[in-house]
Amino acid sequence: MSRDALLEEIESSQLKTDIPDFKVGDNLKVHIRIIEGDKERIQVFTGTVIARKGSGLSETFSMYRIAYGAGMERVFSLHSPRIAKIEVVRFGKVRQAKLYYLRGAFGKSAKVKEKIGRKKEKLVVQETPPPQKEAVKPVEPEDKTPPPESEGDTPPKE
Repeated sequence: MSRDALLEEIESSQLKTDIPDFKVGDNLKVHIRIIEGDKERIQVFTGTVIARKGSGLSETFSMYRIAYGAGMERVFSLHSPRIAKIEVVRFGKVRQAKLYYLRGAFGKSAKVKEKIGRKKEKLVVQETPPPQKEAVKPVEPEDKTPPPESEGDTPPKE
């Protein structure tokens, strides 16, 4: 086995499969595992994706948010074991591959329009078959005799 094939095999075993489909301009919630001493906790970083770079195991994405009046930018490795979960909050409508112009912006100028019409998750719904029409049975004449009454039921009406 060649060296490249061996590296590719090791990398492919470490790739995550539960990553949602997101693009630049989308708002995400990234759940990060933080280890402090012997304790581990989950911290959520919410922001707008401003860049995606690389491919395979070394793929990264940059997120930007404004918190407490200061802009914060953070770069995440997409397949990192520190990332517990990624949730897509909003799909953004952008026409550029990198949104570096958001770095100095705040307020309305830092907003990205929402993409209308894109579904978050496609639900697989099993279709119920349409009701089948039953064959029409000929109507039989009914007996006019009342059904026999049991002794423990209601008393006969007079």
